[in-house]
Amino acid sequence: MSSTLSSSQVTVLAPATVANVVCGFDVLGFALHEPYDTMRMRLTDKPGVTIINKDDYNLPTQAERNVAGGALLALLRDATDVVGFEVEITKAIMPGSGIGSSAASAAGAVVGANHLLGNRYSPAELVRFAMYGEEIASGVQHADNIAPCIYGGVTLIRATQPLDIVPLAAPPLWVTVVHPQIEVRTSDARDILKKQVLLKDAIRQWGNVGGLVAGLLKSDYALIGRSLEDVIIEPVRSILIPGFADVKLEAKKAGALGGGISGSGPSIFMLSQDEDTARQVEAGMSETYTRLGIDFHTYVTTINSEGVRVVIE
Repeated sequence: MSSTLSSSQVTVLAPATVANVVCGFDVLGFALHEPYDTMRMRLTDKPGVTIINKDDYNLPTQAERNVAGGALLALLRDATDVVGFEVEITKAIMPGSGIGSSAASAAGAVVGANHLLGNRYSPAELVRFAMYGEEIASGVQHADNIAPCIYGGVTLIRATQPLDIVPLAAPPLWVTVVHPQIEVRTSDARDILKKQVLLKDAIRQWGNVGGLVAGLLKSDYALIGRSLEDVIIEPVRSILIPGFADVKLEAKKAGALGGGISGSGPSIFMLSQDEDTARQVEAGMSETYTRLGIDFHTYVTTINSEGVRVVIE
């Protein structure tokens, strides 16, 4: 391991992500071009991790309780020649939104730290550090948001013990996301899941995961659409999201390939082949939540093949 240090300060742009991708619970995810968090990082002579929040979310500044801090502490346990980091975080990804807010903080922090340290760690090693941050957020070390945030594009997490990440090629896809302004905590959304599933449901889910991966690799939009089905997680979690069924119905009418809950919700995403369709999907989502009287944000974007981006100052 090299001990070479790089620039003294960097700005990090850490993108939102969509995890699960309907049928791929905890194993599939992809990065978005927007929204994204902005982080400014530097090496310090103060031991440990100093966190400065530059937004109004009032997240913990104690490193061991903050997802970025937890990820950096894990990195520092390995980088014994480094004293500490200071990180300023300006979040544009609302915590609890379901589009990888905690992953953006954890992944952005370790990618920024790696640049400050002369890029001594591989992407897989950075994922492993960042998973300690995700554990603070949800109680579980999962990588389906972390991996695409760091690698970019679409990723398959084949296993976490040992970590095995498979970047997947994908055809051009537009993503429409609606974020109703309610919060669904990842830990709460995990608590309501069934502890056992029927074998017939598991078989159907495996078929859909295989079909979705094959559809992405073959640029087969019809197969992608047929495979965007979840018979295990969505039926349970969708009850936490008002308007979910209506949004999904209107999106399909508008021509979307399909979609579902982003992460643990409450955001809902839909995939489309082109921008015009994605905009029509956005209009249907907006109409649904306007009618329900629930505040919301929408994003129309594409899959981000780069992942976390570092601007060297």
